[in-house]
Amino acid sequence: MANYMIARFDKIDAIRCPCGFSRRAFVSPDNPTATMHIVDIEEDAKVHYHKKLTEVYLILEGAGNMELDGQIVPVQPFTAIFIKPGCRHRAVGKMRIVNVSIPPFDPEDEWFD
Repeated sequence: MANYMIARFDKIDAIRCPCGFSRRAFVSPDNPTATMHIVDIEEDAKVHYHKKLTEVYLILEGAGNMELDGQIVPVQPFTAIFIKPGCRHRAVGKMRIVNVSIPPFDPEDEWFD
């Protein structure tokens, strides 16, 4: 097995998620480290949190706000947000982001109040 992985986001199907639509790379049983997602945020993103995951968002396109534990923070392209486990969050507005999940994304670790 190679000591690296390569993903082509243009070849990954988008799936529905609480934030809009996500293309998820490096999702495999033999990867315990991290996953990377390109997410197209919809205006109706749902507030959620993770008990185990840390997420790092990088805004690529669009502008709007991040709701982070009830605080509204304006964001624009090249804004990065480090979201710790337990932080209730959502993106507000239409934007495209890179989301790095550490450890790898686990749909069982999405929680809603």
